Amino acid sequence: MITPAVRAALRARLVHERLAEHEALAPYTTFRIGGPADALYVATSADDLASAVAAAKALDLPWFVLGLGANILVGDAGFRGLVIRNRARAWSLTDDGRFWAESGVVLGEVLPPLVDRGWSGLEHYVGIPSTIGGAIWQNLHFLSPAPERARTCFIEEVFASAELLFDDGTRGSVDRAAMQFGYDDSLLHHHRHVALAATFQLAAGDPATMQRVMQENLSWRGARHPWLELHPSAGSIFKKLDGLGAGRLVDQCGLKGYRVGGAAISHIHANIIVNLGGATATDVRRVIAHAQEQVAARFGVALEPEIAFVGEF
Repeated sequence: MITPAVRAALRARLVHERLAEHEALAPYTTFRIGGPADALYVATSADDLASAVAAAKALDLPWFVLGLGANILVGDAGFRGLVIRNRARAWSLTDDGRFWAESGVVLGEVLPPLVDRGWSGLEHYVGIPSTIGGAIWQNLHFLSPAPERARTCFIEEVFASAELLFDDGTRGSVDRAAMQFGYDDSLLHHHRHVALAATFQLAAGDPATMQRVMQENLSWRGARHPWLELHPSAGSIFKKLDGLGAGRLVDQCGLKGYRVGGAAISHIHANIIVNLGGATATDVRRVIAHAQEQVAARFGVALEPEIAFVGEF
């Protein structure tokens, strides 16, 4: 727990009106699961985000940067330390298609103005809950369904550079090569660097064509993924396997619909666990463990979780 002295130091370093204590994290995650953080701070700019991380380090507080809360499971006991909610949402677009955005910008919210102005490159990711920071953290990708472009699109294809807060407290710009992008992977997976902003080079495109692509992608996702509004989830639970679909293996074990408490394997997509109402992190972890045991017993394959486990369980 945060001591009175640390609490006073945090309030002195940060905008105290945006600092809350014992704040439940469930409302800030797509799973709608998670206990309270000792402290929750809302950062509203890249500089504010960097200052919050610096404050946590100076006070020797555990810290975690929270974007849209997708791809994570927060423990029922919450987070001991400071959770920094990233609401840094400034962005700009130049006449030559250079799109700059702070890391808390929500991808879905900037797609309409980008498409309307005729700039292409990010429309493939419509419907995926992600901030700009989350997108480059995981090298956001999407398998385009249209026959003429049936391939996996990666955010790195339009990535130009990012401003990072490095683990040693310095700030600097990195290019595409330095980001070490891979499948669901980047430099940010392997260091405690924080993305403050990113720049993308977009290409001129036809707004009508981009609108069609977005509608096709939304329809494809809607038919194959549970709707977050009805059944909260964290997206795919297990990492992709070489030549094998993790969801296909779970499905072949007959586990669609398998339920513990309020958590169940989706009937629509076997690599997604949904919150049917009142699910706890403990429920989700038991469903995960059961799926791993069944797949290992039948196929001899070890499923590795793709989502991050945050806080205390």
